[in-house]
Amino acid sequence: MDKFILITGGTKGIGKAVASCLGKAGYNLILTYASDQATAEEVRSELVGRFDIQVSILRADISDRNTIGVIDSFLEENRLRLDGLVFNAGMTCRDPFEELSFEDWDMAEWERVFFANVHFPVFLLQRIVGLINKGGSIVFTGSLMGIQPHSVSLAYGVTKSAVHALVKNMVKFLVPYELRVNAVAPGFVDTEWQKTKPAEIRRNIENKVSLGRFCDPDELAEVYKMLIENSYFNGEVVVVDGGYSYK
Repeated sequence: MDKFILITGGTKGIGKAVASCLGKAGYNLILTYASDQATAEEVRSELVGRFDIQVSILRADISDRNTIGVIDSFLEENRLRLDGLVFNAGMTCRDPFEELSFEDWDMAEWERVFFANVHFPVFLLQRIVGLINKGGSIVFTGSLMGIQPHSVSLAYGVTKSAVHALVKNMVKFLVPYELRVNAVAPGFVDTEWQKTKPAEIRRNIENKVSLGRFCDPDELAEVYKMLIENSYFNGEVVVVDGGYSYK
């Protein structure tokens, strides 16, 4: 298979699981990472060794608008065309609601989350849409936090709601390019970060999930693969939460 998929935030957590799932299926991969080059190199070597595919890694800070040009230049210089694009990288801000303010630093953090989670993917897609082959697929990582009420991060929840709305609205704008766009809205996924939570908090979460457990990253990755390959999914936000109930 000579198909290429770009995954932002593709070397850790959900992104790494998606990369492994697609690599197993024979896709060549371009994975961006924020700052941990050592881990990115390890993931690259692992994927190449396991699946005999082409894997490129690219440092990309999604809160920096210059990163849009970095990714575009990488694709152009390497004469790469994409068959799929997974917008997985995201940012959060955990400042309590009462502590949010219009002071420069606090506002900068709030705006950074909005830029990274909403503005960055829109304008990156605008820049490279001509490099995605017709029939290609774009998949966003949304979140259950953009659907269910929570008290963890106001900025994160609002921006993920915006991502879901973006997917619903983007379908018409991508018609001329013959591209599909969807989102996955995961619930609680058993990534390395989630595994660091105290046992009591994990139990409280599991008690709200009908299946009684966190989602395995590998089973979640299969949903991304389905959205990339199924030619009739378009404009959908697929919730994968194991039957979560807030109450």
